[in-house]
Amino acid sequence: MTFDAIGIAGTGLTVHRKWLDALSDNIANINTVSATDGAAFRERYVLVQTSDASPGVYVAGTALGDAEGRLAYQPDHPLADAEGFVRLPDIDLGDQMSQLILAQRGYEASAAVVDRARNTYESALQIGRS
Repeated sequence: MTFDAIGIAGTGLTVHRKWLDALSDNIANINTVSATDGAAFRERYVLVQTSDASPGVYVAGTALGDAEGRLAYQPDHPLADAEGFVRLPDIDLGDQMSQLILAQRGYEASAAVVDRARNTYESALQIGRS
């Protein structure tokens, strides 16, 4: 039972780490400028699934947001078109920060489960030695 708890929490750690990685990539590229004839930076989403074969959650892959982005008027930018527009990703910083807090708390919760399960296992070993 303890090993199951550690394994399941470990899958949660992996999923939350990947989610944190995607969110940090999104936030880091929120102001990445592209020419209007190109694609904007595409927001990363982590796809998660469960499995009947083993407990826990797994990263099934990633999905990308819309490449259309949004147009911004920046006539002094070197990538601006003839009308002065550039393409920026359509990423909401507030949404990303909210998700970042959720992913961080999930990671911390999974880490706490691993720690408590390890402590429980060590206590059981100590009882067995007595």
